[in-house]
Amino acid sequence: MLVQCEEQTGVDGARLGIVTLNSEKALNALSLPMIEVIDQQLAEWADNPDIVCVLLRGAGPRAFCAGGDVRSLVQACRDHPGEVPPLAARFFAAEYRLDYRLHTYPKPLLCWGHGHVLGGGMGLLQGARVRIVTPSSRLAMPEISIGLYPDVGASWFLARMPGKLGLFLGLTGAPLNARDALDLDLADRLLGENQQEELIDDLLQLNWQEQTALQLNSLLKAQQQRARTDMPEAQWLPRREKIDALLDVADPVCAWRAIVQLRNSSDPLLAKAAQTLQEGCPLTAHLVWEQIQRARHLSLAQVFQMEYAMSLNCCRHPEFSEGVRARLIDKDQKPRWHWPDITKVPAPVIAAHFAKVWEGRHPLADLI
Repeated sequence: MLVQCEEQTGVDGARLGIVTLNSEKALNALSLPMIEVIDQQLAEWADNPDIVCVLLRGAGPRAFCAGGDVRSLVQACRDHPGEVPPLAARFFAAEYRLDYRLHTYPKPLLCWGHGHVLGGGMGLLQGARVRIVTPSSRLAMPEISIGLYPDVGASWFLARMPGKLGLFLGLTGAPLNARDALDLDLADRLLGENQQEELIDDLLQLNWQEQTALQLNSLLKAQQQRARTDMPEAQWLPRREKIDALLDVADPVCAWRAIVQLRNSSDPLLAKAAQTLQEGCPLTAHLVWEQIQRARHLSLAQVFQMEYAMSLNCCRHPEFSEGVRARLIDKDQKPRWHWPDITKVPAPVIAAHFAKVWEGRHPLADLI
Protein backbone atom coordinates (compact mmCIF):
# COMPACT_ATOMS: atom_id res chain seq x y z
CA MET A 1 0.00 0.00 0.00
CA LEU A 2 1.29 3.44 -0.95
CA VAL A 3 -0.31 4.94 2.18
CA GLN A 4 -0.51 3.09 5.49
CA CYS A 5 -2.98 4.27 8.12
CA GLU A 6 -2.92 2.88 11.64
CA GLU A 7 -4.15 3.64 15.12
CA GLN A 8 -2.23 3.11 18.34
CA THR A 9 -3.85 3.19 21.78
CA GLY A 10 -2.40 5.16 24.69
CA VAL A 11 -2.48 4.48 28.41
CA ASP A 12 -5.83 6.17 28.96
CA GLY A 13 -7.53 4.63 25.92
CA ALA A 14 -6.94 7.68 23.72
CA ARG A 15 -5.87 6.77 20.19
CA LEU A 16 -3.10 8.19 18.00
CA GLY A 17 -3.68 8.12 14.23
CA ILE A 18 -0.58 7.62 12.10
CA VAL A 19 -0.45 8.17 8.33
CA THR A 20 2.68 6.90 6.56
CA LEU A 21 3.51 7.77 2.97
CA ASN A 22 4.86 4.42 1.79
CA SER A 23 6.32 4.90 -1.67
CA GLU A 24 9.97 4.90 -0.68
CA LYS A 25 11.42 4.24 -4.16
CA ALA A 26 9.56 7.30 -5.48
CA LEU A 27 10.64 9.35 -2.44
CA ASN A 28 7.00 9.24 -1.32
CA ALA A 29 5.84 11.43 -4.20
CA LEU A 30 2.10 12.02 -4.05
CA SER A 31 -0.22 10.38 -6.56
CA LEU A 32 -3.94 11.11 -6.76
CA PRO A 33 -4.92 7.81 -5.06
CA MET A 34 -2.52 8.59 -2.19
CA ILE A 35 -4.00 12.05 -1.74
CA GLU A 36 -7.55 10.65 -1.71
CA VAL A 37 -6.70 7.98 0.88
CA ILE A 38 -5.05 10.52 3.20
CA ASP A 39 -7.88 13.00 2.90
CA GLN A 40 -10.57 10.40 3.57
CA GLN A 41 -8.71 9.02 6.58
CA LEU A 42 -8.15 12.47 8.09
CA ALA A 43 -11.83 13.28 7.64
CA GLU A 44 -12.83 10.10 9.47
CA TRP A 45 -10.39 10.72 12.31
CA ALA A 46 -11.57 14.30 12.68
CA ASP A 47 -15.05 12.99 13.50
CA ASN A 48 -13.82 10.18 15.75
CA PRO A 49 -13.71 11.31 19.42
CA ASP A 50 -11.29 8.48 20.30
CA ILE A 51 -8.60 9.91 17.99
CA VAL A 52 -6.83 12.66 19.93
CA CYS A 53 -3.79 13.33 17.75
CA VAL A 54 -2.49 12.56 14.25
CA LEU A 55 1.07 12.04 12.98
CA LEU A 56 1.93 12.32 9.28
CA ARG A 57 5.26 10.82 8.20
CA GLY A 58 7.11 9.27 5.26
CA ALA A 59 8.75 5.86 4.91
CA GLY A 60 12.47 5.45 4.35
CA PRO A 61 15.45 7.59 5.33
CA ARG A 62 15.69 9.77 2.22
CA ALA A 63 12.46 11.77 2.10
CA PHE A 64 9.25 12.70 3.80
CA CYS A 65 7.78 13.61 0.41
CA ALA A 66 9.60 14.80 -2.71
CA GLY A 67 6.54 16.38 -4.34
CA GLY A 68 3.68 15.33 -6.56
CA ASP A 69 3.54 12.71 -9.29
CA VAL A 70 4.22 15.22 -12.07
CA ARG A 71 5.17 12.52 -14.59
CA SER A 72 1.58 11.26 -14.67
CA LEU A 73 0.30 14.81 -14.95
CA VAL A 74 2.55 15.56 -17.89
CA GLN A 75 1.50 12.39 -19.69
CA ALA A 76 -2.10 13.56 -19.26
CA CYS A 77 -1.12 16.97 -20.65
CA ARG A 78 0.38 15.29 -23.71
CA ASP A 79 -2.82 13.34 -24.22
CA HIS A 80 -4.86 16.57 -24.07
CA PRO A 81 -2.71 19.27 -25.75
CA GLY A 82 -3.91 22.82 -25.14
CA GLU A 83 -6.63 21.59 -22.78
CA VAL A 84 -7.06 20.93 -19.09
CA PRO A 85 -6.62 17.16 -18.65
CA PRO A 86 -9.33 15.60 -16.46
CA LEU A 87 -6.59 14.07 -14.29
CA ALA A 88 -5.12 17.53 -13.62
CA ALA A 89 -8.49 18.96 -12.61
CA ARG A 90 -9.02 16.08 -10.17
CA PHE A 91 -5.43 15.98 -8.89
CA PHE A 92 -5.04 19.66 -8.04
CA ALA A 93 -8.53 19.94 -6.53
CA ALA A 94 -7.86 16.92 -4.31
CA GLU A 95 -4.34 18.03 -3.35
CA TYR A 96 -5.34 21.58 -2.40
CA ARG A 97 -8.39 20.34 -0.54
CA LEU A 98 -6.11 18.04 1.48
CA ASP A 99 -3.63 20.84 2.15
CA TYR A 100 -6.46 23.08 3.33
CA ARG A 101 -7.79 20.32 5.58
CA LEU A 102 -4.36 20.09 7.23
CA HIS A 103 -4.23 23.85 7.81
CA THR A 104 -7.66 23.79 9.46
CA TYR A 105 -7.57 20.38 11.17
CA PRO A 106 -9.47 20.41 14.49
CA LYS A 107 -7.04 18.13 16.35
CA PRO A 108 -3.30 18.28 17.02
CA LEU A 109 -1.59 17.20 13.81
CA LEU A 110 2.16 16.62 13.72
CA CYS A 111 4.20 16.20 10.54
CA TRP A 112 7.66 14.61 10.54
CA GLY A 113 9.50 16.34 7.68
CA HIS A 114 12.81 14.52 7.38
CA GLY A 115 15.02 14.33 4.28
CA HIS A 116 13.64 15.80 1.07
CA VAL A 117 10.53 17.92 1.59
CA LEU A 118 9.81 19.33 -1.85
CA GLY A 119 6.81 20.81 -3.65
CA GLY A 120 3.76 18.80 -2.61
CA GLY A 121 5.65 17.64 0.48
CA MET A 122 5.93 21.26 1.55
CA GLY A 123 2.18 21.59 1.16
CA LEU A 124 1.68 18.77 3.66
CA LEU A 125 4.30 19.99 6.13
CA GLN A 126 3.14 23.60 6.14
CA GLY A 127 -0.44 22.61 6.88
CA ALA A 128 0.45 20.74 10.08
CA ARG A 129 0.00 22.31 13.51
CA VAL A 130 3.43 21.03 14.60
CA ARG A 131 5.98 20.98 11.76
CA ILE A 132 8.96 18.84 12.72
CA VAL A 133 12.27 18.93 10.85
CA THR A 134 15.43 16.91 11.40
CA PRO A 135 19.14 17.45 10.64
CA SER A 136 18.60 15.71 7.27
CA SER A 137 15.72 17.96 6.20
CA ARG A 138 16.05 19.73 2.87
CA LEU A 139 13.05 21.91 2.08
CA ALA A 140 12.46 23.57 -1.29
CA MET A 141 9.96 24.73 -3.86
CA PRO A 142 11.95 23.84 -7.02
CA GLU A 143 9.26 24.48 -9.63
CA ILE A 144 11.35 27.10 -11.47
CA SER A 145 13.25 24.16 -12.99
CA ILE A 146 10.20 22.33 -14.36
CA GLY A 147 8.09 25.20 -15.70
CA LEU A 148 5.40 25.02 -13.03
CA TYR A 149 5.30 27.48 -10.08
CA PRO A 150 5.40 27.15 -6.26
CA ASP A 151 1.90 25.91 -5.44
CA VAL A 152 0.33 23.90 -2.55
CA GLY A 153 -0.15 27.14 -0.62
CA ALA A 154 3.33 28.53 -1.32
CA SER A 155 1.74 31.79 -2.43
CA TRP A 156 0.70 32.12 1.22
CA PHE A 157 3.92 31.18 3.00
CA LEU A 158 6.36 32.77 0.53
CA ALA A 159 4.49 36.07 0.72
CA ARG A 160 4.79 36.04 4.52
CA MET A 161 8.53 35.44 4.82
CA PRO A 162 10.82 38.22 6.06
CA GLY A 163 11.76 40.81 3.46
CA LYS A 164 12.39 39.45 -0.02
CA LEU A 165 13.39 35.94 1.06
CA GLY A 166 10.14 34.37 -0.10
CA LEU A 167 10.49 35.92 -3.54
CA PHE A 168 14.13 34.81 -3.73
CA LEU A 169 13.36 31.22 -2.71
CA GLY A 170 10.43 31.03 -5.11
CA LEU A 171 12.53 32.30 -8.02
CA THR A 172 15.58 30.15 -7.37
CA GLY A 173 14.18 26.98 -5.79
CA ALA A 174 17.04 27.22 -3.30
CA PRO A 175 16.96 24.54 -0.58
CA LEU A 176 16.62 25.25 3.13
CA ASN A 177 18.04 23.24 5.98
CA ALA A 178 16.36 22.69 9.35
CA ARG A 179 17.75 25.88 10.87
CA ASP A 180 16.52 27.90 7.88
CA ALA A 181 13.07 26.34 8.24
CA LEU A 182 12.91 27.36 11.89
CA ASP A 183 14.25 30.84 11.15
CA LEU A 184 11.69 31.47 8.41
CA ASP A 185 8.67 29.99 10.24
CA LEU A 186 8.48 26.94 7.98
CA ALA A 187 9.02 24.58 10.94
CA ASP A 188 8.30 24.52 14.65
CA ARG A 189 10.65 21.90 16.14
CA LEU A 190 13.97 20.24 15.38
CA LEU A 191 14.17 16.60 16.49
CA GLY A 192 16.85 14.00 15.87
CA GLU A 193 16.59 11.43 13.11
CA ASN A 194 16.15 8.62 15.66
CA GLN A 195 13.62 10.31 17.93
CA GLN A 196 10.44 9.46 16.04
CA GLU A 197 9.59 6.23 17.86
CA GLU A 198 10.32 7.85 21.21
CA LEU A 199 8.03 10.71 20.25
CA ILE A 200 5.24 8.26 19.45
CA ASP A 201 5.76 6.47 22.76
CA ASP A 202 5.60 9.79 24.62
CA LEU A 203 2.42 10.79 22.79
CA LEU A 204 0.83 7.52 23.87
CA GLN A 205 1.77 8.26 27.49
CA LEU A 206 0.11 11.69 27.60
CA ASN A 207 -3.06 12.34 29.54
CA TRP A 208 -5.27 13.60 26.72
CA GLN A 209 -8.13 14.44 29.07
CA GLU A 210 -6.83 17.75 30.41
CA GLN A 211 -4.31 20.52 29.62
CA THR A 212 -3.53 18.81 26.33
CA ALA A 213 -1.82 21.81 24.71
CA LEU A 214 0.41 22.35 27.75
CA GLN A 215 1.42 18.71 27.95
CA LEU A 216 2.12 18.43 24.22
CA ASN A 217 4.21 21.59 24.24
CA SER A 218 6.24 20.38 27.22
CA LEU A 219 6.83 17.04 25.55
CA LEU A 220 8.07 18.65 22.35
CA LYS A 221 10.33 21.08 24.22
CA ALA A 222 11.95 18.22 26.09
CA GLN A 223 12.43 16.22 22.90
CA GLN A 224 13.91 19.23 21.11
CA GLN A 225 16.52 19.79 23.81
CA ARG A 226 18.11 16.47 22.91
CA ALA A 227 18.62 17.51 19.28
CA ARG A 228 20.07 20.99 19.75
CA THR A 229 23.66 19.90 19.15
CA ASP A 230 22.62 18.67 15.68
CA MET A 231 21.26 22.03 14.56
CA PRO A 232 22.83 23.04 11.21
CA GLU A 233 24.10 26.55 10.58
CA ALA A 234 21.72 29.15 9.20
CA GLN A 235 22.05 29.79 5.46
CA TRP A 236 19.44 32.30 4.40
CA LEU A 237 18.55 34.60 7.28
CA PRO A 238 22.17 35.84 7.50
CA ARG A 239 21.93 36.71 3.79
CA ARG A 240 18.61 38.51 4.11
CA GLU A 241 20.04 42.02 4.02
CA LYS A 242 21.90 41.34 0.78
CA ILE A 243 18.89 39.60 -0.79
CA ASP A 244 16.54 42.41 0.26
CA ALA A 245 18.79 44.97 -1.41
CA LEU A 246 19.24 42.78 -4.48
CA LEU A 247 15.49 42.38 -5.01
CA ASP A 248 14.50 45.97 -4.29
CA VAL A 249 13.35 46.16 -7.90
CA ALA A 250 10.21 47.08 -9.79
CA ASP A 251 9.41 44.00 -11.85
CA PRO A 252 10.28 40.34 -12.44
CA VAL A 253 12.62 41.14 -15.33
CA CYS A 254 14.77 43.25 -13.02
CA ALA A 255 14.60 40.57 -10.34
CA TRP A 256 15.76 37.91 -12.83
CA ARG A 257 18.69 40.03 -13.95
CA ALA A 258 19.69 40.95 -10.40
CA ILE A 259 19.88 37.32 -9.27
CA VAL A 260 21.48 35.93 -12.44
CA GLN A 261 24.36 38.37 -12.12
CA LEU A 262 25.40 36.43 -8.99
CA ARG A 263 26.23 33.25 -10.92
CA ASN A 264 29.98 33.98 -10.54
CA SER A 265 29.68 35.09 -6.92
CA SER A 266 32.27 33.98 -4.39
CA ASP A 267 29.33 32.95 -2.20
CA PRO A 268 28.56 29.37 -3.35
CA LEU A 269 24.96 29.44 -2.11
CA LEU A 270 24.14 32.58 -4.07
CA ALA A 271 26.05 31.37 -7.13
CA LYS A 272 24.13 28.09 -7.14
CA ALA A 273 20.79 29.90 -6.77
CA ALA A 274 21.68 32.21 -9.65
CA GLN A 275 22.63 29.29 -11.88
CA THR A 276 19.36 27.52 -11.13
CA LEU A 277 17.37 30.61 -12.05
CA GLN A 278 19.36 31.19 -15.24
CA GLU A 279 18.55 27.65 -16.36
CA GLY A 280 14.97 27.90 -15.14
CA CYS A 281 11.70 28.82 -16.79
CA PRO A 282 11.19 32.56 -17.51
CA LEU A 283 7.40 32.16 -17.48
CA THR A 284 7.60 30.65 -14.00
CA ALA A 285 9.55 33.69 -12.82
CA HIS A 286 6.72 35.96 -13.96
CA LEU A 287 4.17 33.74 -12.21
CA VAL A 288 6.17 33.72 -8.94
CA TRP A 289 6.35 37.51 -8.93
CA GLU A 290 2.63 37.87 -9.62
CA GLN A 291 1.40 35.19 -7.21
CA ILE A 292 3.33 36.68 -4.29
CA GLN A 293 2.01 40.16 -5.07
CA ARG A 294 -1.58 38.90 -5.17
CA ALA A 295 -1.31 36.60 -2.14
CA ARG A 296 -0.52 39.45 0.24
CA HIS A 297 -4.19 40.43 0.12
CA LEU A 298 -5.80 36.98 0.02
CA SER A 299 -7.08 34.59 2.65
CA LEU A 300 -5.68 31.06 2.77
CA ALA A 301 -8.78 29.71 1.00
CA GLN A 302 -8.46 32.35 -1.71
CA VAL A 303 -4.80 31.40 -2.18
CA PHE A 304 -5.73 27.79 -2.93
CA GLN A 305 -8.50 28.96 -5.26
CA MET A 306 -6.03 31.18 -7.14
CA GLU A 307 -3.45 28.39 -7.34
CA TYR A 308 -6.03 25.97 -8.71
CA ALA A 309 -6.58 28.25 -11.70
CA MET A 310 -2.82 28.71 -12.13
CA SER A 311 -2.13 24.98 -12.06
CA LEU A 312 -4.80 24.10 -14.61
CA ASN A 313 -3.51 26.81 -16.90
CA CYS A 314 0.04 25.54 -16.55
CA CYS A 315 -1.25 22.24 -17.91
CA ARG A 316 -2.63 24.05 -20.95
CA HIS A 317 0.66 25.79 -21.77
CA PRO A 318 3.84 24.09 -23.00
CA GLU A 319 6.42 24.99 -20.35
CA PHE A 320 5.33 22.52 -17.64
CA SER A 321 5.43 19.51 -19.97
CA GLU A 322 8.78 20.54 -21.40
CA GLY A 323 10.35 21.14 -17.99
CA VAL A 324 9.30 17.75 -16.66
CA ARG A 325 10.47 16.08 -19.88
CA ALA A 326 13.94 17.62 -19.59
CA ARG A 327 14.40 17.22 -15.84
CA LEU A 328 12.59 14.00 -14.95
CA ILE A 329 11.70 11.95 -18.04
CA ASP A 330 14.47 12.25 -20.66
CA LYS A 331 16.81 13.80 -18.06
CA ASP A 332 18.84 15.67 -20.67
CA GLN A 333 18.66 18.73 -18.38
CA LYS A 334 18.17 20.95 -21.42
CA PRO A 335 14.61 22.26 -21.47
CA ARG A 336 13.66 24.08 -24.65
CA TRP A 337 11.41 26.77 -23.21
CA HIS A 338 8.73 28.18 -25.48
CA TRP A 339 9.57 31.64 -24.12
CA PRO A 340 13.32 31.45 -23.34
CA ASP A 341 13.75 35.22 -22.87
CA ILE A 342 12.36 36.73 -19.64
CA THR A 343 11.66 39.98 -21.51
CA LYS A 344 9.65 38.28 -24.26
CA VAL A 345 7.01 36.44 -22.24
CA PRO A 346 3.71 37.99 -23.43
CA ALA A 347 1.71 39.81 -20.77
CA PRO A 348 -1.56 38.17 -21.95
CA VAL A 349 0.00 34.72 -21.38
CA ILE A 350 0.90 35.64 -17.81
CA ALA A 351 -2.56 37.04 -17.14
CA ALA A 352 -4.20 33.95 -18.67
CA HIS A 353 -2.68 31.78 -15.95
CA PHE A 354 -4.92 33.45 -13.38
CA ALA A 355 -8.15 33.09 -15.38
CA LYS A 356 -10.81 30.46 -14.72
CA VAL A 357 -10.95 27.45 -17.04
CA TRP A 358 -14.12 25.79 -15.75
CA GLU A 359 -17.81 26.40 -16.05
CA GLY A 360 -19.88 27.75 -13.19
CA ARG A 361 -18.87 27.72 -9.53
CA HIS A 362 -15.23 27.43 -8.51
CA PRO A 363 -14.45 23.77 -7.70
CA LEU A 364 -12.89 24.91 -4.41
CA ALA A 365 -15.55 27.50 -3.58
CA ASP A 366 -16.48 25.64 -0.39
CA LEU A 367 -13.10 26.40 1.19
CA ILE A 368 -13.84 29.25 3.56
